[in-house]
Amino acid sequence: MALIKGKQVIENDGYRKLADEDALPSSGDVIVGLARLEREADTLVKHDGKVGVRVEPDDDLQRVVALLAKVQLIAINFPKFGDGRGYSKARLLRERFGYMGEIRALGEVLGDQLFYMTRCGFDAFELAAGKDVEAALRCLADFSVTYQAATDDPKPLYRRVQRGA
Repeated sequence: MALIKGKQVIENDGYRKLADEDALPSSGDVIVGLARLEREADTLVKHDGKVGVRVEPDDDLQRVVALLAKVQLIAINFPKFGDGRGYSKARLLRERFGYMGEIRALGEVLGDQLFYMTRCGFDAFELAAGKDVEAALRCLADFSVTYQAATDDPKPLYRRVQRGA
């Protein structure tokens, strides 16, 4: 799987995804599910490495918000490309809850969605095996001007343009 972060391909992602039944390694960065983070928060905070949480589309965002101080990464899963709930979660995390850490999209992440995902607050994208990474990188530059306000630019176009001469 390829990881794009900061509009660059990252060769070695330090995070290891753990299933709920997997043993916690003695060190290293890990991504755990929300239920596991809630159950083992005290242990994970003391873990020698960064901790990320995997958020599923049907997870209650308030549960995630309650644990924001304990994580360095939020990985929002897209189990199918047509499920847009992750966009809303990312935008709420950035705009309403002020989350400044990494928000990573994973699962069915398609190149033509990346530009819109950045507008909603995603800053990292894990592409499934077999996806064209170079094409995905080009998709991040699909548009040079945006009209609406979003997390990547809080001012709408009419507030950014200087009128008159």
